[in-house]
Amino acid sequence: QVQLVESGGGLVQAGDSLRLSCAASESGRTFSISAAGWFRQAPGKEREFVAVINFSGHDTHYSDSVKDRFTISRDNAKKSVHLQMNSLRPEDTAVYYCAAGPRFCSGYGCYGKEEAPNYGMDYWGKGTLVTVFS
Repeated sequence: QVQLVESGGGLVQAGDSLRLSCAASESGRTFSISAAGWFRQAPGKEREFVAVINFSGHDTHYSDSVKDRFTISRDNAKKSVHLQMNSLRPEDTAVYYCAAGPRFCSGYGCYGKEEAPNYGMDYWGKGTLVTVFS
């Protein structure tokens, strides 16, 4: 079992930056051999994919809506994954969830909404709220 706890959410103005963090706790090494990702759910909408990173940290994949603005990274020694969010927009307002699982996908169509709500991930945090005002 892997427990994931997100932190770093808050209220920011459009154009500002935030860095989300996710800490994993476990008795084994599942996290370090799992893909890790960030997903978000806006009010009244379905949970959607944001970014994912493979187990080694050498490969990443982003949704088109955040590409070139957000950066995902991980530190397996510290069992953590981060999401640096720059140039935030009001439409980025959502609860952001950290997730981990065995599957990493970086091709066209990966993590499409037909895979909601779990997107092939086994472990989920409870989320952290990001609110962006204009």
